[in-house]
Amino acid sequence: MTSSETPAAQSHACATPSGDRDLLTSCVHCGLCLEVCPTYLLSGDENNSPRGRLRLWREESEGRLAPDPWTAEYTRECVGCLACETACPANVPYGEILEQTRHMHVAAGRTHTSLKLRIAAALAARPRLFNLTMLPMRLLRRWGVLPHRFLFSGRPAFAQSTASYAKQLMEQHRPTGPRVALLTGCLMEAVFREINFATVRVLIENNVQVFVPSNQGCCGAMQEHLGLDGIDQLRDHNRRAFRSLPVDAVVCNSSGCGLALGKALSDEVPVRDVLDFLGEQPLVQRNRAINGARVYVDLPCHLIHGQKVAGIPKSVLDATGFRWELAPQARDCCGSGGVYNLQQPDNAQEILARKSAFLNAAAGDPVILATSNHVCMMQWNSAHKSGLVKQPFQVRHVIQLLDPQQPACVEESEKAAIWVHQK
Repeated sequence: MTSSETPAAQSHACATPSGDRDLLTSCVHCGLCLEVCPTYLLSGDENNSPRGRLRLWREESEGRLAPDPWTAEYTRECVGCLACETACPANVPYGEILEQTRHMHVAAGRTHTSLKLRIAAALAARPRLFNLTMLPMRLLRRWGVLPHRFLFSGRPAFAQSTASYAKQLMEQHRPTGPRVALLTGCLMEAVFREINFATVRVLIENNVQVFVPSNQGCCGAMQEHLGLDGIDQLRDHNRRAFRSLPVDAVVCNSSGCGLALGKALSDEVPVRDVLDFLGEQPLVQRNRAINGARVYVDLPCHLIHGQKVAGIPKSVLDATGFRWELAPQARDCCGSGGVYNLQQPDNAQEILARKSAFLNAAAGDPVILATSNHVCMMQWNSAHKSGLVKQPFQVRHVIQLLDPQQPACVEESEKAAIWVHQK
């Protein structure tokens, strides 16, 4: 490992505030987090585990350890998958502590965020500018030109927004069921907009009323991952956008964004993963098991460990009509970690290599890897581009498998087109 910390940054001002010492002392050092921590499993280094980091942060906080370059390095090494929270019998709020520590390390200069990631975070916080900037990327994806290993194929709308599309379908179909507001997300809307459109279609087809506030903003997840300022302002903006809406829930089709938005809207309005929400509805059933496709379902960390959702409901997966099964190690991290695969690409690839190896011998024609987080989709797509998986496979969001426009055969594709355009 190498450290980017400068000697001038080594001061006790970087330690965790005394008001948070109770959080740091709540760890009982039982070691149950070790077997679920991806960086500990990679390195075998106890300092590179949740209880190791907590001990280092506590030692600095209490003045027994001077701010050390290795403490900052071990903090950067953390994926932030939150599997340790699920395993912890003492309910240590590791994610909250990690977020605070990252922010303090960046503020004190102990961690340096690259200029590219700072620019990306600044753009994400300005949705209109971000959407305009990413317009060429949407066009490239429509043409099938994929210049980066994280980019998977798709047909995002070139100009129409998700808000406009939802309004159009609401006027055409006039559902009468539950009312939800949809978080469109920054990267999802700017680059992978077809997933938002599929989400709207699935909800409305299943009699759910969908509203997309045009004044919503970035959830702040990227800023959290990077330890940057501005999170409180982003959360305040979304409180104003969502809390006064007459809806039963705010739904998200990205588990990381759902976790971040839930922090902003806690006690305001329920924030639900869209698949978890759909699991409570009577769903339109597809019949797609006639072909040879096989779906392997992966569970995003920020869904099961962050939002504490048990998984993707069986009723939802059955409704896709595909033959499906959970992927091996479905509850383990894929290495995406928000922006971790950009900051620590070697670690991220090694984590993914272990998890994706099964795809080399997976049955199905085609083989489909399905999950419910676009950042995880990007990471999985890189498994083929990086040579980790030799056998061809497709990456899909589970909501796309429920979509009336997801063709299982020519006839069904034609039916989907009729449904979408009928008055």
